[in-house]
Amino acid sequence: MSRSAVPEDVPADELNIGLLLYIPYRALEERVFAALAEAGYGDVTPAQARVFQRIGPNGSRLTDLAAAAQITKQTAGFLVDRLERARYVERIPDPTDARARLVRVTERGAATIPIGARVIAEIEAEWAAHLGQRRMAQLRAALTRLREITDPYR
Repeated sequence: MSRSAVPEDVPADELNIGLLLYIPYRALEERVFAALAEAGYGDVTPAQARVFQRIGPNGSRLTDLAAAAQITKQTAGFLVDRLERARYVERIPDPTDARARLVRVTERGAATIPIGARVIAEIEAEWAAHLGQRRMAQLRAALTRLREITDPYR
């Protein structure tokens, strides 16, 4: 389990909502990366994963990936370069615009997706067991509803 981002003597009711959202997310992320490393994919960084997970099923333009990840085009290009060198993604011509290129997930990259999905499903089951099914459903519903005002790419 990950170490908390907050000292133990700080009561949970004194933490801001951002931190209360971040702590479980970070624990989930750490477990996903541990499972990826165990499966032989230990060379993916969290920054690379944030770009990778935004690639559409038919590929995505670099500018779209940068916008969705809320990073600069230069940063996205750097991260995609690293993912490409590790053979998780490839750049291909955009069939709708000969001047543009798409970033597409490779077979190696696609092999990581079920690993992450499995771990996330395990974690959600653990959280549901801890919170109860009703509270877990309420949490999911509340977070889904918050996307309406927080996620410009929903």
